[in-house]
Amino acid sequence: MIEGFKLAALEAGQRILGIYEEGFQSETKGDGSPVTIADQQAEEIILNHLSTLCPDVPVIAEEAMAAGIMPEIGSRFILVDPLDGTREFISRNGEFTVNIALIENGIPTKGVINAPVTGELFWGDVGQGAYRAEVKGLELGDAVEMGCSAFAEELRVLASRSHRSERTNAMLEKLENSSIVAAGSSLKFCRLAEGKADFYPRMEPTMEWDTAAGQAILCAAGGAVVVEGGAPLAYGKLKTPQGKPFANPCFLAVADEKIISHYGLRSGW
Repeated sequence: MIEGFKLAALEAGQRILGIYEEGFQSETKGDGSPVTIADQQAEEIILNHLSTLCPDVPVIAEEAMAAGIMPEIGSRFILVDPLDGTREFISRNGEFTVNIALIENGIPTKGVINAPVTGELFWGDVGQGAYRAEVKGLELGDAVEMGCSAFAEELRVLASRSHRSERTNAMLEKLENSSIVAAGSSLKFCRLAEGKADFYPRMEPTMEWDTAAGQAILCAAGGAVVVEGGAPLAYGKLKTPQGKPFANPCFLAVADEKIISHYGLRSGW
């Protein structure tokens, strides 16, 4: 299945890159978030692939959800974000991705992330490892296995480039001996997985399709994504405090769970 995810993400990424280079206009969805033709065409490509690859597995896709299309899900379903980081896409900073993930019993077990501008494909299969390869068109270079870094004295922190609240800033101020780098989209999970960062706190709203592929890759590389109290970030949330199906609570993504205890972050966010 993950090979099919990779091909779908590569083809969607190529279409996105073409639109990125040609020029485009953005619109605003009902929830106030931006959308472009790249989001829509990339999702169509991915859904066409998935209908052949795994026709019996329900798919929750961001743009379909925005149009009111929500299939029934069971213990196994797929989450698709055809263009994660639409604001980064519009601002043309290159930090946007294509995300596809398989959810089994509430946990992301397989995930693929394509970063079209940087020419990187990341994938992870929990229990089987996480990998990165360079992309040229639809061709992949050699797969390189990734692994998270162990907690060291200086904490390398990633924070959202486009969505950073006062709550996040307050947490960042408490982190002694840390350096902070702004980054966009699900690439933050990938940088943790490849050992280039240690900690990504997210106190702002996200949806399950924003995080599922990144969580699968990070966990396959030895990291974790936890909610307040220490439980893993779970999926298939049809009823949420936010009132929206598939909305996430705040979470912490870590390369090494020792970070949480070291900084006293189990609760009280």
